[in-house]
Amino acid sequence: MADNVAVYNTEGKQVEKIDLNKDIFDGVVNNDLLYQVVKMYQSNKRQGTVSTKTRGEVSGGGIKPWRQKGTGRARVGSIRSPLWRGGGIVFGPHPREFNYSLSKKIKSGALRASINAKLNSQDVIIIDQIKLDNLKTKEMAKILGKLKIEGKALIVLDPKEQNISLAIRNIPNAGVARSSDLTAFDVLNFKKLILTKAALKGVISRIKG
Repeated sequence: MADNVAVYNTEGKQVEKIDLNKDIFDGVVNNDLLYQVVKMYQSNKRQGTVSTKTRGEVSGGGIKPWRQKGTGRARVGSIRSPLWRGGGIVFGPHPREFNYSLSKKIKSGALRASINAKLNSQDVIIIDQIKLDNLKTKEMAKILGKLKIEGKALIVLDPKEQNISLAIRNIPNAGVARSSDLTAFDVLNFKKLILTKAALKGVISRIKG
C-alpha cells in the first residue's frame, strides 16, 4: 500500500499528496472484525415481527371432535391440534428482538480494516473540499463525472459539510455519510470511498479513539 495518497479538486485534477498515518493505515485487513461488525449491523436491521399461532391462539376447536372411547379412532381433544390441518404450530417463530451491540474498540477496528481494504484495492479518493454554487444534484453529478467515478460510491462528509448531502441523495448509486457516523458496513457496501480532507481527519480521530 502507498504511504501517501493523491488529493483531487472538484475538477478531477490532483492538487497535492498527503501522507497517511502508518499506525492506522498499514494495509492490514482484519476479516474477523469485519465479519463480526457486518453480522451485527445486518442483525440490527431485522424487524423480528414474524409470528405463528400456537394451538391455544388458533380460533375454534373448543369442542372435543368425538368421544374419548369407543370409536376406534385415536384420541383427540381439539381440532386445533398441531397434528391437524389448520391447527397450531409447534415451536414456530414469535416476535423477538435481534439487536445487539459490540464494543467501541471492535467497531473502530473494523472501520480501520474496511478503509485499509479500500486503500489496498485503490478504491479511495480524497477531495480537498466540495464547494457548490447551488445545492443541485446535477452540480454534484458533474463532479463525480470529472472524478471518473463508476459503480456505487459513498461520499463521506464532515458534519459541517452536511448541507452538501442535499445535492447527493438523488444521484443513482451514490450514498452519503458523515465522518462521525461512518461504519465498516457503510464502507464495504460501496465500491468507491470518497472523503473530503475534513472528513478524513474526522475518521482518523474516531479510529484513534
